[in-house]
Amino acid sequence: MTRRVLHVITGLEVGGAEMALYRLILEFRNSQYAHTVIALSPGGGLESRFIESGIALTVLDVRRSPVAGLFKLWWLVRTLRPDIVQTWLYHADFLGGLAARLAGNRNVIWGVRTTDVDGGCARATSFIRRACASLSRWVPHTIVCVAEAARQSHSVLGYDPGRMVVIGNGFDLATLSANDVLRQTLRTECGFGKEDVVVGTLGRFNLDKDHENFVQAAGQLARRHARLRFLMVGKDLDADNDQLMRWIGATGYAHRFVLLGERPDAAVCLAAMDIFCLSSRTEGFPNAVGEAMAMGLPCVATDVGDVAALMADTGVLVPKANPAALARGVAKLMTFGTHYRQQLGRQAQERIRETFTMACVRQRFESIYENVIAKGKR
Repeated sequence: MTRRVLHVITGLEVGGAEMALYRLILEFRNSQYAHTVIALSPGGGLESRFIESGIALTVLDVRRSPVAGLFKLWWLVRTLRPDIVQTWLYHADFLGGLAARLAGNRNVIWGVRTTDVDGGCARATSFIRRACASLSRWVPHTIVCVAEAARQSHSVLGYDPGRMVVIGNGFDLATLSANDVLRQTLRTECGFGKEDVVVGTLGRFNLDKDHENFVQAAGQLARRHARLRFLMVGKDLDADNDQLMRWIGATGYAHRFVLLGERPDAAVCLAAMDIFCLSSRTEGFPNAVGEAMAMGLPCVATDVGDVAALMADTGVLVPKANPAALARGVAKLMTFGTHYRQQLGRQAQERIRETFTMACVRQRFESIYENVIAKGKR
């Protein structure tokens, strides 16, 4: 018997929640679960990927009229009659959850991705988050948190702890691979020499990612290690970003940086690196670290969200918002040499294969789906 899962997500920009949804749906292909997606806002870098992959997608624009958007969602739930309504991110939790319950569907699963509830955010988002905390004992059957840190912070905020479970991100190992030819080709294009050690970061330019932390740490490292080079990949990580260019210029080593901006070949970009850095000030369960580990890269990462649980003893953990600490973490890997870094990278890769594959995530969600549907019939 086919089970219908209706996903409601705020939008389809390139981000952790959006990629997690995309990978989850692909993993469920050829199963008893049929997945449909409703995006609450148009556009976004992943919209075309969803369409090209044959994922059933409806795009709304609730920003123009939240009331009309809620009515449209209610109508879609009534029409599609899904077995489960699964929502992703605060606005989708709020609107999608309310629409489902008003349509008589109690099988609602919320998705919580944020860990830093004390950090700054838009006033509307803060309001929606508080509203979700108040509704969490009535609207969702289950609240899936991407990280234990997210579960704890939202419990303090007022979310119902009895409905919360933790499912970290999973990674598609088939897409996270690149041969040595691709690695060398990109390194040559970037001007990296054979003896250069490339320290890289991957992720869109965003306050939470704290790229200033990465740049300042790189400047400190550049003074001490002549063969170090720095590769930055992600949306707005390019020469048109005036603020980023000012930070890089202030290091005195601008010639050591290569900015590639947003690219579709993340695996190749990771393959071109020798050390991966996460400089974020807040995270849930960071895709970038997991992807780097899956590619066999040793990681130096700030101690935010569930990074420590993800890396375990396969990488170097440092305090957030501390460029000197980030630099020391990279210097530690430099001191131990190439063989040690490669060995640490292999351990990281094995950890992803054993614990954080998409197959593992699918099993967790399938168990939740079955439990929600079974209880909904009572």
